[in-house]
This record gives sequence, structure tokens and C-alpha cells, in this order.
Amino acid sequence: MLFMVKKMIGAVLSPLPLIIIFMASGLILLWFSRWQKSGKIMLSVSWLVLLLLSLQPVADRLLAPLENHYPTWQGERPVDYIVVLGGGYTYDPHWAPGSNLVGNSLPRVAEGVRQWRLSPAAKMIFTGARAGDNPRSNASVAAEVAVSLGVPATDIIQLDTPRDTAEEAAAVKNIVGRHSLLLVTSANHLPRAMIFFQRQGLHPWPAPANQLAISGPLTFLERITPAAIWLSHSERAWYETLGQLWQKISS
Repeated sequence: MLFMVKKMIGAVLSPLPLIIIFMASGLILLWFSRWQKSGKIMLSVSWLVLLLLSLQPVADRLLAPLENHYPTWQGERPVDYIVVLGGGYTYDPHWAPGSNLVGNSLPRVAEGVRQWRLSPAAKMIFTGARAGDNPRSNASVAAEVAVSLGVPATDIIQLDTPRDTAEEAAAVKNIVGRHSLLLVTSANHLPRAMIFFQRQGLHPWPAPANQLAISGPLTFLERITPAAIWLSHSERAWYETLGQLWQKISS
């Protein structure tokens, strides 16, 4: 129950729902009250915030500090376990395996497989429970993708009961014990994930994946044109910032 409440609150507090609520409040004031000026101000502020969060320079400036905590892991030392955290997924048996991994999940699995090739004696651990009415767990779908990319099924462990990062860390501890491990997750999520694992007495090496904040060259038009992809970067920054705040409050 607490898990669902937490997810619902997180969804409502995302930038786009908040902006829409603020816009709706402004429209209500304009159409059904005498506070016309307040309604105009609310609509104007909502439009400006939506515009700014949809611009690449703003969005990636917000996201980059979260993603720059850890450099890309280049196989500096062999590890015993490679832990790939769960993310978005669906399941359609008629699709190519990788198509069932949504958003952040496929880059995480791809990086996990790359790390396994750098440390082929390691076991891969995939985490993530079954979402809603999905017949498969997140862990099993991610493991299937890894197998399709050449990882032997005998080198894979599935943890299909954890529903969030805290539960993933606790479940991994029961498997890994004192062995060395590499923690693979999205770069913006990695700082928070490391804390959860460290609270379990684990000391993972960080392996960021799915970096989003672009520091490479873009055209001037790409930088000044609002786009949904930049808004999604702003949402990731906001989501992880809220997650870090909740992590501190609930510790």
C-alpha cells in the first residue's frame, strides 16, 4: 500500500502534472471568478515554466549534476557480480526481446552486458518485480534480453520480488554477501542507488548507464526549440531530486 501511495505521489508531483494543474487553476479563475489578473498570472507563469523546462540548455543543466557523480566504468578490476537494476518494461512475445525494455531499461541491460564481457567470470543479477497484470517480471524480461545478447543463462540470477531500489539492495545483499559487485543503473539514479546499497553494508563499484544530459555538439536550432525529450530530462532531474529528499527524510 505504501509503495503504491509513494508512486502515486511521485507521479502527481512530476513537472508536467503540476504545470497542468496550475494551468487549470488559472483557467478556472479566468472563466468562473472575478480574479482575472490572478488567472492570467497563473497561466503566464505556467507557460513560461513549461517553455524553460522544454529547452535543452535548461533541462540538461538541471540533469547533469546528478549524472556526473561517477565516471563510466571501464573494467578497471574484475568483479564477482554485476547487478543491473530494474526499470520500465512491458512484455509482448512477438516483439524483439529488447523492445520489451522501455525507457531506461534497455541502456542499463546493454551496459550490464558490456561489463560482463569485461568481467566474464562474473554472475549477472537482474532485479525487478512483476508490474501490474504483466505475466512476466521485470527481472525475467531483462534476463531474456541479456541471453539474446550472448550471456549464458547459467550466469544469470533473477530477483523478481523487489519493487523499488531499497528492496533491490536488500535482496542483492542476500545473494552477494561479501563478494565484490558492480552496480549498473541510470547515471541520474546511481547516486541514490549507491546510498541504498551502502545502507545494506554493501560496497558496490558504480557503473553508470543511460546518460542523458548532452554535453556534445548540438545545432543552435536544437538548443532553442522546445521538445518533449528535453522536458523528459527535466522530469528525470526533478524525480531524482524528490527521491533524494525522500531518502533523507525516511533514513
